[in-house]
Amino acid sequence: MDTRPESSETLRNKCAACFRQYNKMEHLVEHMRISFHSVHEPKCGICRKHCRSFESLREHLIGPLPKIECAKVFSSQGCNLCLNIMESPHALRSHRGHCQLSRATQIDPRSQSARIVAMGCKMVGGGSDGSLDICARVCLIDEEENVIFHTYIRPQIPVTNYRYESTGMRPESLRDAMPLKQAQRKIEEYLCNGEAIWKIRSRGNARARVLVGHGLDHDLESLGIEYPQFLIRDTANYPPLMKTSKLSNSLKYLTQTFLGYDIQTGIQDPYEDCVAAMRLYMRMRAQPHPRDYASGAGEAQSPSSFASSSWRQRELERMSPEALLEISASDYYCWCMDLIH
Repeated sequence: MDTRPESSETLRNKCAACFRQYNKMEHLVEHMRISFHSVHEPKCGICRKHCRSFESLREHLIGPLPKIECAKVFSSQGCNLCLNIMESPHALRSHRGHCQLSRATQIDPRSQSARIVAMGCKMVGGGSDGSLDICARVCLIDEEENVIFHTYIRPQIPVTNYRYESTGMRPESLRDAMPLKQAQRKIEEYLCNGEAIWKIRSRGNARARVLVGHGLDHDLESLGIEYPQFLIRDTANYPPLMKTSKLSNSLKYLTQTFLGYDIQTGIQDPYEDCVAAMRLYMRMRAQPHPRDYASGAGEAQSPSSFASSSWRQRELERMSPEALLEISASDYYCWCMDLIH
């Protein structure tokens, strides 16, 4: 990568998304081939730089070493929750009133016929040292934050640590709890919405519900439920919400950072986790991205965009950085696409 002052040649070889510069055009093409830049990436509202995640955008704006010009504008016109830039400081003050949420806030779901459901679980400990997670409480809510299903679950193996400080559960809490198999059946019936789970195979299925949560792979495993990945929206694994190191952020951190309030401050309620995950999903889904039907499919780029044959390589090298960005596609499914499907 070229770190010398910009020349006409390095400007020609400058990525239109992340602004990295390369000595040769072939290096820029290779960068575009593996970077998966698209309209779905978080973007600075001042310099328009694309970032891989909101965490990296936050560092760009208010990190230890921010871009000075952007940081100056953001300090007076930028929202520290959604990271958007307002037209004026007055507009920012008005914006903050509805951007920062609270436990009592209801958000407009803008969805059709309760197609989204959030799930949260609380675990107690099993095994000789109490480190084995056993689901002992589960909650499901709809997109208007109404409780659909909430129950304690009777463990199938002995509990050796009730983790009272965080769960608030004691032996008597689970004495008359619902059997796991019954809870499984009720959850699956609601998620599948009358469809057999083995029939839910394609995105075209209109009946099954989208499942939102944080760390859903772990929750579903503890419940003994298998659910199609294309219907799962996990705030722990969504690239724009992950750390710059591509590791998961905690739900507590995401709620405080993107919604502006604290959760899990004492005894934890799975309803509170459901609400936080649902609100994060709604905020990510509402990102005002251009309606790009080619990107965000959750798959690797199509060979037709960045082919490896020599003649295609030469054609790509003759394109401008802006044209290369136009044919680039995301390598993850952007949740804004849920408003289209």
